[in-house]
Amino acid sequence: MAETVYKTHGTCSREIRLSLEDGIIKHVEFVGGCAGNTAGISKLVEGMPAEDAIKRLSGITCGFKSTSCPDQLARALEMALENK
Repeated sequence: MAETVYKTHGTCSREIRLSLEDGIIKHVEFVGGCAGNTAGISKLVEGMPAEDAIKRLSGITCGFKSTSCPDQLARALEMALENK
């Protein structure tokens, strides 16, 4: 189970570290960002199929920003699936 490190863009978090096993999210860790929110997102998606999380999280915005930590997680998951 290899770890993927994704450098975020346009959010308070700086990067996302995640692990997938057979398309299932095993671990998610945000570096930076709103600690409670990112910890909550991580716990909610762990154990979920990556494709389901991508569908739910893609396109979510944060205030005036065109992206958000959940949207960036969807992008990180897409990258991890492409690189498997």
